[in-house]
Amino acid sequence: MSQYTAAGGKLITPLRLVLAALALNAGVLLAIRFIYGLASITNLNDGYTWGVWVVVDIVIGTAFACGGFAMAVLVYIFNRGRYHPLVRPALLASLFGYTLGGIAVLFDLGRYWNFWHIMWPGYGHPDSVMFEVAVCISVYILVMWIEFAPTFLERFGRPNLRRRLNKVLFVFIALGVLLPSMHQSSLGTMLVVFGNQIHDLWQTQMLPLLFLISAICMGFSIVVFEATIVAAGFKRPRETHILGKLAVVMVWTLALFLAVRFVDLMARGKLGLAFTGDFLSLMFLAETALFLVPIVILASPARRRSARLLFMSGVAMLLGGSLYRIDAFLIAFHPGENFSYFPSLPEMLVTVGIFAFEILAYMVFATYLPVFHKAAPAPHTS
Repeated sequence: MSQYTAAGGKLITPLRLVLAALALNAGVLLAIRFIYGLASITNLNDGYTWGVWVVVDIVIGTAFACGGFAMAVLVYIFNRGRYHPLVRPALLASLFGYTLGGIAVLFDLGRYWNFWHIMWPGYGHPDSVMFEVAVCISVYILVMWIEFAPTFLERFGRPNLRRRLNKVLFVFIALGVLLPSMHQSSLGTMLVVFGNQIHDLWQTQMLPLLFLISAICMGFSIVVFEATIVAAGFKRPRETHILGKLAVVMVWTLALFLAVRFVDLMARGKLGLAFTGDFLSLMFLAETALFLVPIVILASPARRRSARLLFMSGVAMLLGGSLYRIDAFLIAFHPGENFSYFPSLPEMLVTVGIFAFEILAYMVFATYLPVFHKAAPAPHTS
């Protein structure tokens, strides 16, 4: 008998209708983009060739989708089986986050009809960091659908096929750890290539490591965030006792990120830039404050037993990680005096619509597929 169950409930609700409307609006705007070109709805220019679609939908969106990756590392690499009930919901969220992030790449390509060139030997450039990111994300999306396949086989009664898949699933789990490790670090490498166009508070040879560690932190945080929202939205028992233990791992990972970042700044002699009082230094301090909030809150075992404080800590970490990426890719990026960029309203509506579709798809899948663990969690406090 399966250890998992579907959430159940109505397919159509007022919230889902709102999400569907936002997603449909994004679809209309994207139709305009593909017919009339990027200039019809974006503020991109020769200096800022990457805008909010790349930074939010892909760079931040894939970090939000690292819950499955982070839990796979914890459960399958470090053998922490107590967290296994959190794996399948995290994998579902990652599935849509990466799939839609991969699709979003097409929005930003000027000649989108040539997207297949990246996979064709005659056109590919294996020595390019962008090639690595593109290939790793593409293959990882396929790997996650295979990892999630047992859920479909459970739902539609294919036990024999599921048993066969389980025998080789370890291969895809291993790839599911390797591939995001490669491309999340490579997102940082992409910034290293920009050289002095990135402000010294963010530009460092340690960017690949910083992006990888922060993505893992955001992965743990999104699991806490998602589990809290799911418990409220689907009226399921809270998993505070498991999330409280996960919070310890999150705190240590976040502390490692801050240690690497500040040691690097001191080693490069750039720490003083954080206290100059200009706009960029204030953005840096805002990031740091958001990163410190979870550490301060979750340092206490008593506070780790509070569902509300766990949720607040997860939100703070997600905001800090998002701001770090926005700063590094857009705000701290200076292509020259003649260029400026702020996303247009259609750009922002497309991004909102993509996230709305992701949430809607998660809710529909969770309603009908065995995603959630049946075991009743231990008593919780709020």
